[in-house]
Amino acid sequence: IQVLIAIGRDSCTRKLGLEKIGVKINEKSGKIPVNDVEQTSVPYVYAVGDVLEGKPELTPVAIQAGRLLARRLFGGSLEKVYHTFFWPLEWTVAGRDNHACYAKIICNKFDNERVVGFHILGPNAGEVTQGFAVAMKCGLTKQLLDDTVGIHPTCGEVFTTLEITKSSGLDVTQKGC
Repeated sequence: IQVLIAIGRDSCTRKLGLEKIGVKINEKSGKIPVNDVEQTSVPYVYAVGDVLEGKPELTPVAIQAGRLLARRLFGGSLEKVYHTFFWPLEWTVAGRDNHACYAKIICNKFDNERVVGFHILGPNAGEVTQGFAVAMKCGLTKQLLDDTVGIHPTCGEVFTTLEITKSSGLDVTQKGC
């Protein structure tokens, strides 16, 4: 196993020799495309952080992604991740992209699927996050979310219908309303 640590916003990937082992790189940006579990075009080579194509360039995100990848690969992860893209009602009239918003929860598999992490990218994220922060402190579980009737139309209702796990590899793009 090789670990490479690099810092900076410029993707200096072209001189690493990744093409020699078959890792694809965006020629224009130097960024590396990966799947949902940070695998590159070569199944045994992973990438995290600012070098990823289409991902946020944020140091805390990169640090956490590295920790989670190490845990998944070597530590027998305790977490189960449910996620989806969603299309907020207020964006339907404006004709915005129906796959621009994202929702994810991370559950502890061995503690009644207690929600231990939460992500939302979309309108009203701060308001939605505030409510979930309280619920998580009170022991929120996946089953409690499944048993909750979503308030329609809200962005938060998407968390009451999460079914697809990241590990399943199933498509999370929204198929309809």
